[in-house]
Formats: sequence, structure tokens, C-alpha cells
Amino acid sequence: MTIIDDGETSEARGGERWDDGLIARRAGGGGRDGDGEPGDDLPAEEHVPIGGAYGGPLRVRLDALRELIGLSRTRLEGATLAEAGRVLDEAAARQRLSSRHTVVAIAGATGSGKSTLFNALAEVPISETGLRRPTTSAPIACIWSEGAAGLLDRLAIPPRLRRRPLAGGDEELSGLVLVDLPDHDSALVRHREQVDRLLALVDAVIWVVDPEKYADAALHERYLRPLAGHAEVTFVVLNQVDRLPGEAADQVLDDLRRLLDEDGMALGEHGEPGATVLPLSALTGDGVDELRELLGTFVQERNAAARRLSADVDAAAGKLRTVYVADGRHGLGERSREDFAARLAEAVGAQAAGETAERAWRRNAGRACGTPWLRLWRWYERVRTPGGGASGAAEAPMEDELTARQRVEQAVRTVAEEAAHGLPAPWAQAVREAAVRGAQGLPEALDELAVREARATAGRPLRPAWWPAAVLAQVAMTLLQIYGGLWLVGQIIGVLEPGLVVPVLVMLAGIVGGPLVEWACAAAARGPARRYGQDARRRLREAAAGCGRARVLDPIATELMRYREVRERYATVSGAGLGCGSGSGSGSGSEPGPGPGVETGAG
Repeated sequence: MTIIDDGETSEARGGERWDDGLIARRAGGGGRDGDGEPGDDLPAEEHVPIGGAYGGPLRVRLDALRELIGLSRTRLEGATLAEAGRVLDEAAARQRLSSRHTVVAIAGATGSGKSTLFNALAEVPISETGLRRPTTSAPIACIWSEGAAGLLDRLAIPPRLRRRPLAGGDEELSGLVLVDLPDHDSALVRHREQVDRLLALVDAVIWVVDPEKYADAALHERYLRPLAGHAEVTFVVLNQVDRLPGEAADQVLDDLRRLLDEDGMALGEHGEPGATVLPLSALTGDGVDELRELLGTFVQERNAAARRLSADVDAAAGKLRTVYVADGRHGLGERSREDFAARLAEAVGAQAAGETAERAWRRNAGRACGTPWLRLWRWYERVRTPGGGASGAAEAPMEDELTARQRVEQAVRTVAEEAAHGLPAPWAQAVREAAVRGAQGLPEALDELAVREARATAGRPLRPAWWPAAVLAQVAMTLLQIYGGLWLVGQIIGVLEPGLVVPVLVMLAGIVGGPLVEWACAAAARGPARRYGQDARRRLREAAAGCGRARVLDPIATELMRYREVRERYATVSGAGLGCGSGSGSGSGSEPGPGPGVETGAG
């Protein structure tokens, strides 16, 4: 086979894309590269867009990833979401380019023979080989069919480094874009940077290892282990097996498989999906045909880009797992909400308010049903000691207010910690911040509720239907006392006929009946007074709970709902519940769903 080298010339035909199966040159003055030097450039080509969005589970996962980033921007740092954003950008960029082409990179260490393998697959000496290191100083591409210009522009491979195999190459490799990378262990930093950049953009990669460096820690720790999730778009070939005597090749190959297994890279054995591992000799051609056949099948499936992108989504989901997934049950249960309401009720003094209301009811009952003489005595006691104990009463409210504020703050902290328990750190922090923001002004609002309830109970409490009858009975007892007394006075002064029994009995009936009526009313008032106090306590508790719910629990519930939403999106991104294998762009499917019901209600 013959290939036109950079120093040779050929007649350019302006109206043809390919020059008789050889490396084409641009017509006229177009055969110069960006530096103004002549080069073996391919003619400008129109790339064929993939047409429409990605289909199937991959599209669902990409949409979920986009929504996940949107929902998380205000909760997570930009650096945390950077990799996921890069995956979306690369997905959009790859979607706009040819779907008929598969970009496969050949990577390896210095002296592994990757350039020799590159030439063997192309069946022409495209990439320079030799003893000088590094041999490959810039990535070189070989294209088996036209229409890949957009892909190569994305890889930033200049036209002068784009080649085509002689006579178009094998038909089974149609659509293949093969890229020979610089050495990943090159002493030049720019070479290693090019390798890292291109490995993030290609659809698949062939790792070329040799019997001496196949266990190199730099290869396994820097590349194979981090890219273990990309096993389905990875080929690992043990080159230079012709140098190994007897069964040594099988032993080295088995050890290579063991190392890959330790790296976490699944191996495609027995029809299972995973990385392809095989021995070959690029120099002698042994095993190259088998690799070419495997590449042909791989390229003709036309799904390498989607499989690579699915693996990228898996990797991004794995890095985000700690900020979206936590074990256990999350959220606020009914008990937590009730405890929070009870703490607020205690802080606002609901129990004391209920007891005050109950005492007010009994006091009014005593005033309405008590004897006139007892009521006069109580009035005298109040008049005789006005403002008693005022100095102590002035200090108590200040102390109670401070204590109440501390109780409110403690209640907010407790419910926030209970809601945040088990959540990933960013979302737990968001829950705490929402509770703190909502708690601002909560003590003042509770004070207003307490004052309003105190004013409501300070008025005349409602009275049961039997109170008028009790008042009439007390009036009757008082009238009996007065009538009996007047009767006795009339007898004493001689106005009436003497007879002490009847007037004394009448007056005693009034004297004894008055306290009896008062005692009966007090006994009858215990139940209504207790219910009135309980009702006042319940009203204040419900008002405090409603205030706490609106200011604290609802913001917490909003954050928990947001977390549940992003958790569901994350489950979709990680491939959970999509019901398909990773080979079709659905991911590994190992991530669990949203987990045991996240309780987000605020009561």
C-alpha cells in the first residue's frame, strides 16, 4: 500500500472530496494549515447532525440531570455541580455532531506500541513510529468515511493531522474515527494535558499496554480506575505478546485481568457487558484482525456515543451521591410536630392562661352566687390592700419573657435538628437556615397571641343557663334573712305579736340557705370552669401552633419537599427504576429510589 507523505505532492481536484482513495489535499491554496504551512488536509466536510434529542432512557436521565442542577443551584456550590454541568454541555455538543461516526482513541504509555497498532489498523503508516521518545507529539486522526469534520473540530485536531486509509479502508470500519494520542506518561506536560482533554471527548478508548508496563500505577490510578464505569466503551489490548515465550502471554493476560478487576472495571466475558481485553502483536499482526473485527461490530452498532455519555452521567451521579443520598427516614413525623406545638404552648404560657381562665370563671361564679355579706367582705379586702405586692409583680413579667424567648429558640432548634436528621449536609443546612429565618419575630408574634387571649379571657366569662336560677335563689335567701330579721325587730318593739319560733326559723333558713346555695353553685361551676380553662388553653395552643407552623414548619416542609424532588431526580439520573441495562444508555441502575417516604408535611 502507498500513502502520500507530508513531503510529497499530488494533483488536487477541486471538485472531488477524496483523491482516488489517497489522502486528499485541498484544491488551490486550501492545502495549508493554520500556520500557513502546506499539509495533508482533508477537504471541508458537512457534518451530519444526530437529528433530534437523545432517545430512550438516556434522554430521560439527561432531562432529569438538567432539572436536578436547576433545583440545586441555590443549595449547592457551583464546584459541586461543575462535573454534571460539563456532562450536559458535552451531551449537547455531541448531539449536534455526526451520529454515523464513532470516535475511538488509542492511548498508551511510552513505548507500548500504540502508534504501531494505529498504523496496523489503518493498514498504512500514518503515525510515526521509532525509538525516539516521545514519538507521537500531537493527536493524529484517521477517518474511514467522510462527514466527521465537526467531530474533529471538536477534538481540536487540525486538518493537516487528519488522514484516511488507503482506498477508503475496510467497509466494516465505515464510520470509525481513530485517534492516536500522545503518551499519557510523557515527560512533556502539554502531551499529558492533550491526553486528558481528548479522553473526555472521545466515544471510546483503546488502552495499549505492554508486558513491562501493564501494571504501571500511573495508568491504573490515574485512568483505568477513575474510568472503571466506562468499561463498555473501553478496549484493553496487551501488545507485544510476541516477546513473551510459551505460556507467559496467558499469565500476563490473566494478571492484567486481575488488575482491571481490582480497578472496578467490569470485563466483557461470556457475553456479559464490560471492557474488551485481548492480546495481540501490532508488529507481527497477530490478533490485529480480531481487534479490527471487534471494532467493526462496535462501530456499526452506532451507539458508542450514547454509551459513553451514559457512563459520564453515571460518573457524575456517583460524585453527587453524597449530597443527595442519605440513609434512614427523613423529615418531620407527627410526633415531632406535636412536640413542637407543645413547646410553643409552654413558651407562650398556654397552661397558665388556661388556669387563669378557670380561676376567672370560678371567681365570677362566686361573685354572682355568693351571699351579699361575703361579697361585701371581699370588696373590703380589695379596698383595704390596694396594689399589694406590686413590686414583685413588676419583675416577674421580665423574667418570664426572657424564659419564654429562650424556650421558643430551643423549640425551633429542636424541630430543625429533627427535620435535618439524616439529610445530606447541604440540605440539612438548608433546613436549619429555613427554620432560623422563619423563627425571626416568632417570640413577638407569640407575645401578641398571649396578650390577645388574655384580653379575651379578661372580659366577663359566659355563664351556664342555671346561673339566673342560682342568683334568684340567693336573692330569695337574702330576702328571707331580711324578712325574718324585720319580723323579730317588729316583735321586739311591740309592733307585732310575740312569737320567736317562726321568724327565727325564717331568718335561719335565709342564713343557712345562702351559703348552701353558694356552695352548690361552686360545686356546679367546677366542671364548666375546667372546660372553660381547657378551651382557653386549647385556643392559645392552637394559635401558637398555627403561628409556629406558618413561620417555621412550612419553610422546613418546603425545603424537605425540594429535597424529595431532587432526590427523585437524582434517582432518575442514576438510572434507578428505568428498567433497562447500561448498554443502552440507561446507566448502571444501582442507585436506589427516593427511599422510605420523606415526610414533609407541616401538620
